[in-house]
Amino acid sequence: MTSGIFRDHIDPDVRPQDDLFKHVNGRWIAETEIPGDKGRYGSFDMLREAAERDLRTIIDATATTTPTPGPTTPAGKVVNLYASFMDEAAIEQRALKGLHDLFQATAALTTTQELPTLLGRLEREGVSGALHLYVNTDDRQSDRYIVYLNQGGLGLPDESYYREERYADIRTAYLAHVEAMLGLAAAPDPAAAAARVMALETRLAASHLDNVSDRDAVATYTLLTGDALRALTPNFDWDAYAVSLQAPPGAFDEVVVRQPEFVSAFNSALAEVPIQDWRDWLTWHIVHEFAPYLPAAFVQENFEFYGRTRAGTPQIRDRWKRGITLVDACLPGSSRRAVRRQALPPDATAHMERLVGNLVEAFRRAFTTSAWMGPDTQAQALAKLEAFTPKIGYPDTWRDYSALTIDDDLVGNVRRAAAFESDRNLAKLGQPIDRAEWFMGPQTVNAYYNPGMNEIVFPAAILQPPFFDAHADDAVNYGGIGAVIGHEIGHGFDDQGSQFDGVGNLRDWWTEDDRARFDALAQKLIAQFSAIESASAPGNLINGALTVGENIGDLAGIGIGHAAYRLSLGDQEPPVLDGYTGDQRFFIGWAQVWMGKAREETAKMLLAVDPHSPQEARGNAVRNLDAFHAAFDVTPDDGMWLAPEDRVSIF
Repeated sequence: MTSGIFRDHIDPDVRPQDDLFKHVNGRWIAETEIPGDKGRYGSFDMLREAAERDLRTIIDATATTTPTPGPTTPAGKVVNLYASFMDEAAIEQRALKGLHDLFQATAALTTTQELPTLLGRLEREGVSGALHLYVNTDDRQSDRYIVYLNQGGLGLPDESYYREERYADIRTAYLAHVEAMLGLAAAPDPAAAAARVMALETRLAASHLDNVSDRDAVATYTLLTGDALRALTPNFDWDAYAVSLQAPPGAFDEVVVRQPEFVSAFNSALAEVPIQDWRDWLTWHIVHEFAPYLPAAFVQENFEFYGRTRAGTPQIRDRWKRGITLVDACLPGSSRRAVRRQALPPDATAHMERLVGNLVEAFRRAFTTSAWMGPDTQAQALAKLEAFTPKIGYPDTWRDYSALTIDDDLVGNVRRAAAFESDRNLAKLGQPIDRAEWFMGPQTVNAYYNPGMNEIVFPAAILQPPFFDAHADDAVNYGGIGAVIGHEIGHGFDDQGSQFDGVGNLRDWWTEDDRARFDALAQKLIAQFSAIESASAPGNLINGALTVGENIGDLAGIGIGHAAYRLSLGDQEPPVLDGYTGDQRFFIGWAQVWMGKAREETAKMLLAVDPHSPQEARGNAVRNLDAFHAAFDVTPDDGMWLAPEDRVSIF
């Protein structure tokens, strides 16, 4: 049996007591250059690259089989979509022909009263307007689907980019980028048009909720009847929008508006902003949305701003990689079915089920012995825990894409795929909840918790080293995938997930005193992470309020993962492997999951918009655990030392 530790990555000159992350990953960090097409690089990225290569191999092999798959078969659609992306000569020849009808419809607008019809059409085909629509389970009535309306309309990452001084250079570059793209699209007077676009987006951004406030599940739930929605937006014809969107009857009889203040401000803008500004803004967003599928000049200009300027990435990804990304986005069911050929190890699913079982039991024990959670809240927490549904590896059923036409027209393929997905989601309205649906594919290197269905999902692609190795000692497995399991379960009890009950309804099931104690612990964690500087962007601090949910998930994952590991051992003491005890290997397993580094520009951008802390901060979050200090005999003189009174232990 191997230890599961990547010995070649360990830096012996850094003590784990001083910096666990650098001890575990230091040699890899020193010896590894971030690939030119990436803003950050690490464990997740390497596994994702492997998944891309696997899918390319499958597509190439399928395309050369005899006979070739028919164009209406799932395999044929995958092959043809990929081929349409790779045919650069055809893309150059078509130029903007695939978007002419949208440009003509935009140019034909004479009043803002006509906007809803065009916005509905664009939303259906993948171009979001000022409001982004999606369908999900109703947060307060989880046995039904409902339409959600979310703030949108911006070309920069979020509202802070339009107002904060630190983004002044980005704004200048963005304005020039919009002008360049409109010029490529032959828009009249692109400089003046870009200025109008910037002014309109700045106005819309001023009414956006900031990304911390936008995390609040309660504050972002406002249920409105159709009449109330019309009263909030008298300048927007929702009936015309619904018809153009091809929404089913009654789709807007009730909706959840996540940011009513923004919707009201959008309504005011419709009355006050000239129609020419809206035409320019729509033209820009059409070009922006389809830029990756247009001739090379558009692709390169799009990369120059969003890749090089905003993220600091020096080179664009190889075309075949971008083609694989498109296939997975447009035909996830078909591509995922193909990847299923890469079966999990025979005992992996059973092994994962044992891990999940031990994690659930460790959570159960943590709840029943919690020093701050009273008996009433404990009972509710245990009931929610019992209701968790785990999904491991692959979905039981695959999506049917028989109604989607894929041919040699790339832009047409992308538009039809977006319309297909829009129709598929809108068709959920009025139907029973599909609890078998997956929102990530099996080749996705990630995992998620869905509060509306109270489920944790672990795609097949994450069930490999460094997260999981069926042939390695379980200490590293519990520190890797075990802690990830604990993290996802922990999301059910973080600052937002804890507001949903066991059946997925947003309701307050905590006692007032218990919620106050929980909030105090969360605030302590916010303060702790807000004092941490990014290693990749020195001088820039983590936003503890933005990342608190993920940080709670990490602490739950590490703490409960370690408890589950000890539970799995029974009365047996684990052996020493590679010079490390079982507990030490557990914490090393956690730290090597977060192996990675980032370019400074990317790191700064992620600090502004990403709810996850940087890799090194996640790897070193173990300093909150008494068990870590005991495992490595950490003292007050060591870099990882955190005084007992400053450690945050929630679960």
